[in-house]
Amino acid sequence: MTATQTPSPGTTETPSPGETHRPLRADARRNRERILESARQVFAECGADAQIDDVARHARVGVGTVYRHFPTKEALMVELVRQQFRLFADRAREALEELEDDDASFTALEAVMRRNAETTASDAALRYVLTAAGQHIWDQARDEQQDLMSATEELLGRARSAGKVRADARSSDVGMLMCGVCSTMGRIAPGFDWRRHLELAIDTLRPR
Repeated sequence: MTATQTPSPGTTETPSPGETHRPLRADARRNRERILESARQVFAECGADAQIDDVARHARVGVGTVYRHFPTKEALMVELVRQQFRLFADRAREALEELEDDDASFTALEAVMRRNAETTASDAALRYVLTAAGQHIWDQARDEQQDLMSATEELLGRARSAGKVRADARSSDVGMLMCGVCSTMGRIAPGFDWRRHLELAIDTLRPR
């Protein structure tokens, strides 16, 4: 699995602000995917200084093409947040589908958290977008976030029924812990070891 994941050709995506609900033509879809991949590169390199013009140059498309898909930098950030929530929700559902019995549920949850953390650590653009996104951006990804929370809650429910996770653990706790781990990634300072932070975070979910 790569650090980021784009929808496969032929899928109909959740429209971003400024888009219609009609499926995109093949060439428009390719442009959109190229723009999103370029946005990841530009956000990784430039952070808050990234501009639509920079994304267009990197994608080798006209600025107008970018604006047709994403009228603002915020709209680009919203779609990147949506994509990551969808990816993380898919992983939680995959873990549920592969779960043979509830006794393995906490191990499955750990695996999902570690996998998502590795994805975030290897993607500077994702870290920037997740940490820089304001409430208005999170609000526009509410459906995808809720889907992730629901899948995580189902996995936690299986773990609770087997006594493998603390009884009061909720999906919002997992999200909060993962945000904390994300905040320590990329820091060059003694003691900022995100992998140790992750293990400590996972340990707080174990039954007491």
